[in-house]
Amino acid sequence: MFDKNNKLRHSISLAAMLALSGLSAVAWADAYEDAAKKWIGSEFKPSTLTAEQQLEELKWFIKAAEPFRGMEIKVVSETLTTHEYESKVLAKAFTEITGIKLTHDLLQEGDVVEKMQTVMQSDKNIYDGWVNDSDLIGTHFRYGKTESITDLMANEGKNFTSPTLDIKDFIGISFTTAPDGKIYQLPDQQFANLYWFRADWFERADLKAKFKEKYGYELGVPVNWSAYEDIAKFFSEDVKEIDGKRVYGHMDYGKKDPSLGWRFTDAWFSMAGGGDKGLPNGLPVDEWGIRVEDCHPVGSSVTRGGDTNGPAAVFATQKYVDWLKAYAPPEAAGMTFSESGPVPSQGNIAQQIFWYTAFTADMTKPGLPVVNADGTPKWRMAPSPRGPYWEEGMKLGYQDVGSWTFMKSTPEKQKLAAWLYAQFVTSKTVSLKKTIVGLTPIRESDINSQAMTDLAPKLGGLVEFYRSPARVQWTPTGTNVPDYPRLAQLWWSHIAEAASGEKTPQQALDGLAKDQDAIMTRLERSKAQAVCAPKMNPERDAQYWFDQPGAPKPKLANEKPKGETVSYNELLKSWADARK
Repeated sequence: MFDKNNKLRHSISLAAMLALSGLSAVAWADAYEDAAKKWIGSEFKPSTLTAEQQLEELKWFIKAAEPFRGMEIKVVSETLTTHEYESKVLAKAFTEITGIKLTHDLLQEGDVVEKMQTVMQSDKNIYDGWVNDSDLIGTHFRYGKTESITDLMANEGKNFTSPTLDIKDFIGISFTTAPDGKIYQLPDQQFANLYWFRADWFERADLKAKFKEKYGYELGVPVNWSAYEDIAKFFSEDVKEIDGKRVYGHMDYGKKDPSLGWRFTDAWFSMAGGGDKGLPNGLPVDEWGIRVEDCHPVGSSVTRGGDTNGPAAVFATQKYVDWLKAYAPPEAAGMTFSESGPVPSQGNIAQQIFWYTAFTADMTKPGLPVVNADGTPKWRMAPSPRGPYWEEGMKLGYQDVGSWTFMKSTPEKQKLAAWLYAQFVTSKTVSLKKTIVGLTPIRESDINSQAMTDLAPKLGGLVEFYRSPARVQWTPTGTNVPDYPRLAQLWWSHIAEAASGEKTPQQALDGLAKDQDAIMTRLERSKAQAVCAPKMNPERDAQYWFDQPGAPKPKLANEKPKGETVSYNELLKSWADARK
């Protein structure tokens, strides 16, 4: 705990301020409470709490903030609609309600990670709190530089942890929990990558009849990659035009750029069936193809028991290359993630296997070709189809979970003040309104609220997905990855070799697996990681590992089983039935 002398000095300075201003402590407390009432009445609605409950929650923040009033705190997150709302609106509210001067900076994701790496290497303090992807959970708990939130709440932060925080209400808390059972990050926003399709086109009788005649099954939401491929081919080569406009059955991007790495580390291999069973991530082999034994990474090459260059990963990469070339708009191959994101909203894409729900707000704007006159979308989102290597019990897709992270190098008093802000922007008082603004839900109570039920018809399946039992199969990068920043940067350059045709998918992934193993070998030798550091397996014949149960799985004789689809309405009904 910060020492009593500091607290005493602060109390004296506050008393002096009050005396000079002619205001009593009671009057100041009333001013903070008045600010809370103002924000409750003007901004913090709807909420799952009543106005009275909101005020009680904010009174706790007012009281807890007393030792920190007048301090200046700086926090940072990546640029995202949800974080823009926090930076522009919630930071101001927090300052007015608590008296803590809060600056919430917004940076590009890569810049956030780079600055965090600097802090971890230098033990200096740049920001007092960070919203950092939970993909780094494996990095954070191994290096010993990140504060355990479990320990923080039990020790120095005990008196500054809200009694209404309700950790069990956070839908992503398992993603921020390390193998030691401790929580290292507090979820602030999350979104999934899902299948996106033009529901209006899929319901057209002429297209349904034509598809069934050619493929022998119904045009609908693809359950497997075979059906996705058939639908992509159908719209690109058979339909070709709708209402006089050239249409395509697939959308992706292929430019050599760091975002090409996200395309794959964000669980492209798991969709195909790479890795092992297990949630939130496969064990012992995860969706990156990294094998762990007793929490120690032992390799990613097939020859070390990994699956980064195994048949499932090679299959997935080959399909990525083939589909981009054959069924996407010609310009897609030269696009990055951010450039390709708005393309489906332009009205000429039939489906996209991998689409982030973070685009929902942009895809529902009035006047778009994909939005009806009444504001309802012409499109829907659904679970992504699965590849031939996928088995029940495996993860099926990715969720981005931006989470509050605190460094041990941050001075304690500043860290605790930032911890108050982290709790404030995730509190039940503000979380439902924040969810409606950014559409990145974090609380079960918000997802199941009447406000989200009312909003559901305009969100194309977002609410239904997050209320569904399928949700648990979408997870972030897990704890098998020992150093996310170093390993993630390998992916885009190797995948680009396959995308450009410079190398075959097998050759590109062999290079990726070899480079990942080299970094993990250096980590092992350096002894830089405090716990669960890599202990690399010796290389042995690949067939030995193919003969073992689980991943890496040997190549299938038939990688394209018959296509399978499901009616979207039947899918929704199955989810509703599962919730009863």
